[in-house]
Amino acid sequence: MKLLITGAVQWTDEQKEKIKSLGNDLIYAQDERIPLSRQGIEESAIEAVICNALFVYNDIKKFTSLKYIQLTSAGYDRAPMDFIRKSGIRIYNARGVYSVPMAEFALCGALQLYKKSGFFFENQKRREWIKQRKLRELFGKSVCIVGCGSVGEECAKRFQAFGCGVTGIDTHVFESKAFREIKKAECLKSVLKVSDIVVLTLPLTEDTYHLMGREEINAMKAGSILINIARGAVVDTAALLEGLRNHLLGAALDVFETEPLEESPLWELENVILTPHNSFVGEGNNERLMNVIIENLERNGNAYRS
Repeated sequence: MKLLITGAVQWTDEQKEKIKSLGNDLIYAQDERIPLSRQGIEESAIEAVICNALFVYNDIKKFTSLKYIQLTSAGYDRAPMDFIRKSGIRIYNARGVYSVPMAEFALCGALQLYKKSGFFFENQKRREWIKQRKLRELFGKSVCIVGCGSVGEECAKRFQAFGCGVTGIDTHVFESKAFREIKKAECLKSVLKVSDIVVLTLPLTEDTYHLMGREEINAMKAGSILINIARGAVVDTAALLEGLRNHLLGAALDVFETEPLEESPLWELENVILTPHNSFVGEGNNERLMNVIIENLERNGNAYRS
């Protein structure tokens, strides 16, 4: 199988050899943003790809032999899913690969806001010995996690370990030891009203665009915090700004409607932690990703091997 791999993964020679040993002829493209035709690669010959945002910059219709896609991202929002489904192309995401660092990041954001780490860091730089009497505890807090997939479940485990009561919101209701309970999406506003911490881990779709709009932000409990490690467009930024200036304690935001974040009032707010879409980073990612890649190739290899 002619398999295109891209610079979305930092490949080792050993990993490349392992993929070759499964009966694949490797084609390598370093930069997905450069059209493959300009890199001397014929799209029509490619039968499978391992990529991130390849089809944002390359027309999938030119990949006339394509049968298999392995994304290096957990989300499908940068893949033309309607065309992929219609064409019968098998597609896999990187489910579970980034869940651990993202969950740790969400917990870190909550702790930074509750323990006012920014205040202490600034005082440390100035060598000022000033106590802070308004620190909060995670213990006993109510946490709402919107999106109960792999990332949401890992978040739930960690908040639960700190003594929080964790309620999930998802399109599908199921039982999980990580959650106190999981409720349907239509229960979102009622759960927001009683939650101290709201964590967004859901995918971006037509249905979830601006899911956290003005009504939802206004429904959030006074003194609560919002943590977004999902996609920026899940949140209406204008509504969030209004909430942050009024009743919300703060927010930890790793994703934004427009990235990179340039001119924005968010930069000026002292009750906001901003990071550059970085929550997925962890030293265990490469090993977890390769396990997913190899497992999926082994499962599908015989069917596609030419």
